[in-house]
Amino acid sequence: MAAESRVASRYAKSLLDLAVERGELEAVQQDMQLLHTTIRQNRQFELLLTNPIIRSDKKKAVLTALFRGKISLMTGKFLEIISNKNREDVLPGIAAEFLRQYRSYKGITRAQVITTFPLSPELRSRFMAIVAEITGNQVELEEKIDKDLIGGYVLRIGDRQIDESLKSKLEELEAEFSKNPYEKAF
Repeated sequence: MAAESRVASRYAKSLLDLAVERGELEAVQQDMQLLHTTIRQNRQFELLLTNPIIRSDKKKAVLTALFRGKISLMTGKFLEIISNKNREDVLPGIAAEFLRQYRSYKGITRAQVITTFPLSPELRSRFMAIVAEITGNQVELEEKIDKDLIGGYVLRIGDRQIDESLKSKLEELEAEFSKNPYEKAF
C-alpha cells in the first residue's frame, strides 16, 4: 500500500507541476475534484478501476464515457496516459493526493466542524475565522452533523481537535464521579 501511495503522490505532483506551468491549475483542480467525488460516491466505479481482471481498454472506455466534455483537455490527456500505462488502479489515490497537494500549494487548511445542526452563515464564518487565526491560512471547512453530540461542537484542524461538545463534557463528569474520594480505603 505504501508503494501505491508513493506512485499516486508522484503522478499527482507531476500533474500539479504541469498544471501550474501551463496556467491551468484551477481547471485541473476542478477535474480532480470531480474524479474524486465520482469515485467516493460510486463504489462500483472504484471497484472497476482497481480490479486487475478488467482490461485496461474497458476502463479507458468507461473513463472516456464518464468524463468526455466534463473535464479539461489536459486532464483528459492525463487520464489517457494513466490508462495507457495500465495504472487506473492508482486513480483514486492520485485524485485524493492531487487535492491534498493543491491545498498545500495554495495555503489552504482543511478543517472539519461537527455539530448537532446545520451551520448558519454567521456561524460558518466564525468557525472559518477561528481556523484562519489558528493556522494563518485560507480555510476549507467541511461540515458534519452528529446528533449524538447533544450540543456544542467538535472542531478538527489537521491532527488537532477542539471538543466543546456536551457529550464529551458529560463523559468527563462521569469519569470524575466514578472516582469517589469519600470511599474508605482499607
